[in-house]
Amino acid sequence: MGDTHDKMESEKRIVFVTVGTTSFDTLVRAVDNSEVKRELFGRGYTHLLIQMGRGSYTPTKSSGEDGCLAVDYFTFSSSIADTLRSASLVISHAGSGSIFETLRLGKPLIVVVNEDLMDNHQSELAEELADRKHLFCASPQTLLRTINGMHLESLIPYHPGDARPVAKLINRFLGFPDD
Repeated sequence: MGDTHDKMESEKRIVFVTVGTTSFDTLVRAVDNSEVKRELFGRGYTHLLIQMGRGSYTPTKSSGEDGCLAVDYFTFSSSIADTLRSASLVISHAGSGSIFETLRLGKPLIVVVNEDLMDNHQSELAEELADRKHLFCASPQTLLRTINGMHLESLIPYHPGDARPVAKLINRFLGFPDD
């Protein structure tokens, strides 16, 4: 029986949705849409796990036994690192921490911008990283279209820059010795 369970676990393909500590009900509603779930399932994903933060909208749970996506949700976790590591696809709000943690793990990422936020500097980051082909960028209204058109093989891995040369230059300018 262990072999069967292990095989089932290895075939699990999780879409993890995170809104961080915010309330982003429009994103949670967008992923809870039957067309979005059908498209994800059609692309081979088996589970949808939604971290809904402070939101008030409760998504519809599903066991997945009826030949569709299994859906579960939670509000907060002390760490989502393990969940991110086990995800096959991440759909995230545009918080820089969530974006860079996901990219550092090399996970395909769709960033959904919360257009209701005033002075939304997060959209600038998401759009720039999408222009550089590190992730896909959407709004809640365009999420289904983004999923329909996404080609994961077109994404370019994100490699963070090396800050040591800049730090060395600053240290030299301030009169500190080179290490």
